[in-house]
Amino acid sequence: MSSNKKYWKSVEELENSSIVEALRNNEFVEEIPTDEFLGNAEALSTSGTSRRDFLKYVGFSTAAVTLAACEGPVHKSIPYVLQPEQIIPGVADYYATTVFDGFDFANLLVKTREGRPIKIENNTIAGAKFSANARIHASILGLYDSTRLKEPKVDGKNSSWSAVDLKIKSSLADAKAKGGQVVLLTNTLASPSTEKLIAEFIAKNPNAKHVVYDAVSSSEALDAFESAYGQRALVDYDFSKASLIVSVGADFLGDWQGGGYDTGYAQGRIPQNGKMSRHFQFESNMTLSGAAADKRVPMTVAAQKQALVQIYNIVVGASIPVALEGNFKTEVVKAAQQLKAAGSKGVLVSGIEDKNAQLLVLAINQVLASEAFSTAGARQIRKGSNVAVAQLIKDLNAGSVHTLIMSGVNPVYTLADSASFVSGLKKVKTSVAFSLKEDETASIVSIAAPAPHYLESWGDLELTSGTYSLTQPTIRPIFNTKQFQDVLLSVNGTAGTFYDYLKTNSGAYTAGASWNKVLHDGVAVLGATALSGGTIDAATAANAVTRSKSAGDFELVLYTKTGLGDGQHANNPWLQEFPDPITRVSWDNYVTVSNVDAKKLGLSNEIVANGGLNGSYATITVDGVKLENVPVIVQPGQAVGTLGLALGYGRKAALKEEMQVGLNAYALYKGFNNVQSVSIAKAGGVHEFACVQGQKTLMGRGDIIKETTLEIFNTKDAEHWNEKPMVSLDHQEVEATTVDLWESFDRTTGHHFNLSIDLNACTGCGACVIACHAENNVPVVGKAEVRRSRDMHWLRIDRYYSSESTFEGDNERKEGIAGLSSSLSTFNEMEKAGDNPQVAFQPVMCQHCNHAPCETVCPVAATSHGREGQNHMAYNRCVGTRYCANNCPYKVRRFNWFLYNKNSEFDYHMNDDLGRMVLNPDVNVRSRGVMEKCSMCIQMTQATKLKAKNEGRPVRDGEFQTACSSACSSGAMIFGDVNDKESKVAKLAADERSYHLLEHVGTKPNVVYHVKVRNT
Repeated sequence: MSSNKKYWKSVEELENSSIVEALRNNEFVEEIPTDEFLGNAEALSTSGTSRRDFLKYVGFSTAAVTLAACEGPVHKSIPYVLQPEQIIPGVADYYATTVFDGFDFANLLVKTREGRPIKIENNTIAGAKFSANARIHASILGLYDSTRLKEPKVDGKNSSWSAVDLKIKSSLADAKAKGGQVVLLTNTLASPSTEKLIAEFIAKNPNAKHVVYDAVSSSEALDAFESAYGQRALVDYDFSKASLIVSVGADFLGDWQGGGYDTGYAQGRIPQNGKMSRHFQFESNMTLSGAAADKRVPMTVAAQKQALVQIYNIVVGASIPVALEGNFKTEVVKAAQQLKAAGSKGVLVSGIEDKNAQLLVLAINQVLASEAFSTAGARQIRKGSNVAVAQLIKDLNAGSVHTLIMSGVNPVYTLADSASFVSGLKKVKTSVAFSLKEDETASIVSIAAPAPHYLESWGDLELTSGTYSLTQPTIRPIFNTKQFQDVLLSVNGTAGTFYDYLKTNSGAYTAGASWNKVLHDGVAVLGATALSGGTIDAATAANAVTRSKSAGDFELVLYTKTGLGDGQHANNPWLQEFPDPITRVSWDNYVTVSNVDAKKLGLSNEIVANGGLNGSYATITVDGVKLENVPVIVQPGQAVGTLGLALGYGRKAALKEEMQVGLNAYALYKGFNNVQSVSIAKAGGVHEFACVQGQKTLMGRGDIIKETTLEIFNTKDAEHWNEKPMVSLDHQEVEATTVDLWESFDRTTGHHFNLSIDLNACTGCGACVIACHAENNVPVVGKAEVRRSRDMHWLRIDRYYSSESTFEGDNERKEGIAGLSSSLSTFNEMEKAGDNPQVAFQPVMCQHCNHAPCETVCPVAATSHGREGQNHMAYNRCVGTRYCANNCPYKVRRFNWFLYNKNSEFDYHMNDDLGRMVLNPDVNVRSRGVMEKCSMCIQMTQATKLKAKNEGRPVRDGEFQTACSSACSSGAMIFGDVNDKESKVAKLAADERSYHLLEHVGTKPNVVYHVKVRNT
């Protein structure tokens, strides 16, 4: 006999609440007649309601209550009907490719999961010499940018590619008939196939010409090299071959000549057999190169030109008059004498945008017979001509240009006199812009043509002479896009796609290497010979340089920031939130000013009660063009009489509102000269910065940054320059590392992971920070939250300044403290960085302590230690007490204040379906209210072990990687298994330069640092 009782899972079921109704409608195709059989007691026991109906109802109610209680989302999965052979769910595929966007370039491996590109890795095959910087690591996010141009537009309205094709062809025919000029305006292409295609286009359209435009010009250096060697290219310096480096205004660890020099530079900076390279830097702004230098001298660009002539005089033996002040002259003469003595092991580089200055650089390196300077393998990544661009603007305004086709450029934003370009553009019959986005230029042309992302494109590249690289798509085009080259082929009447054209022509560039091999490897090295020529009238050039006039009371030095570069990635939230390595400020550009000048002008910075940084506003004026309310950063090391301002900010078109930050400094980039005479005045108001490092000095904490000089390193025992912390045990001083509060486990069996970080090799470039973001689904929180110290970076790069002229001076001052009052006043004074401080970078992440203080205070055991040395986080256990963060001496744990995923308050890539395609499925997306931190990329170590196991072999040395170690192009970060005594990381951990952060605390970290050695 069946029961006549009715059973309810919840009150909501009984009352048929709206949420249950909604869930029922979503769950079933046809409505279940619950009212009929639940409203009638007898109906439950009769055969009118089947057992299946009853079970449907029970299952429905259980699901409804569970989902209502947990607010869990419903995810619909569509399985493969016919699974592609090359895609195995859960297994990553890697594709070799090469990227060049007109500003950045690199040889890459692209990691894909289930057909989605999700991560950029460095291609380490022989010949792939260019590694990804922070911007290229972040560029994968641009593929999934929801603000991309999705359809072709003609006269502002959505159109089709056939209509675009027809309109371009008719315009070209009309131009030919009327004798009008046709101009192709592109960025530097560095693509032999595309340049061949353009040559064919010009052959078919004799009234056409090709103008190359680089937003950030290297035209003066190109002109100098071309006049000496007959080729428009740049020298590809090999700093690994230099024992002495002298840089005059060249930030070669930044974006000078495209960057990519840090690998060779770092090789000479790590002490080997008691030797390391020495580096002199003469510059205006504090740069990455200046921060790494052994001797940095801040000076105006006018003084740098005089310094260059002085170096020429000493190296060559000339006697051209030079106007240099006493202290500057002393330092320049010292550097020049050492450069001359170094001979072929010395090298000089300069970033001065002046043809004569660049001719001097070529001449000096020729005299030295510098091994680091070679004309073989010259860089082909800058081809722009200032003269040609200026002429184009004149032609546009004269009305002589009939058709203008642009690709890879945004002159309306990047030209200083963009108003002249816009007025000339209005006189053009047909204007076409191939662009990823409907940017400032694409929004005002007659045809806006959506270009594919480089990860959706085919292409070839000759980044340096004697190399050939291929770009291949790693995903089908997401939107209705078409490559510029495919349209040119159609216009030329050439059958087939650009892929066909590329493959057909590749034989002329691969020197016998097969297409499949080059495609698989990503790059082919064909060899290059030194260029003939090299004749330079250096004396005339030197006289012209020494007569250069000063820019006035203040020089404005325009530069590109490590984060945004030339500005084409302005809609990338990873890069916007990336803290600048020098200032540690994100979400802004600003004018940098020396402390001396700031006091004269009444400009200041202040750290306020909540830890945020506030600054004054200033108005700066260049040749009548005024930028108002420019935020001010008082920058230690800024040359007196100079100001610095970053290009690449201030964009509005096709950007999310959150990314529309900063001011457009291109408006001051007059005549493509990065040095301008400027006037500055204080403006009213206070600017709120998002700065992640209020602490500006080392304050004598020698156990965090350990430094020494090469002389001491070579002449004294390690106990002197790498002092071990001591504690008292039974009234005896013993090394802190020998005393334990807990019994240690046996960690000699299996793997035990360590990460080694060499402070000598770290340049602060930040590639590791962005790689960590991409690998571990780290959320972007926005400027307001960063200002509240709520940034979510799992990896930070701390930047330390010395308050004295050296860190050693800081230590001596600290040791001279006598008494409490002296201590308080001295440490307060040491909060202020020196006018020309030494700089040290230190990457800091979870130290994965073997005796982790976070683990002992967690009330729910959410954080615990693994047998392989990794400190784990069980997010589902975490209840957000934050005890672990309070007990962590390294301050590396982050608390989720908000739900950053699918939250309109945080409208970054995690807020839309397209942006979330970049997420790594091997790492969960954390929810609100939990702690998170570096996991030492445990998903990567597990995948490495499984791969080796499937192949029936042990893991090879160097095979274990983390996101940061694989992204580090300088070799500063080495990851591996210390239980493998032959591994590189085991040898580094046992090196006499190795030490741990806050070793005296007794946490026994698994991250090892190496004492920084300066060759002063």
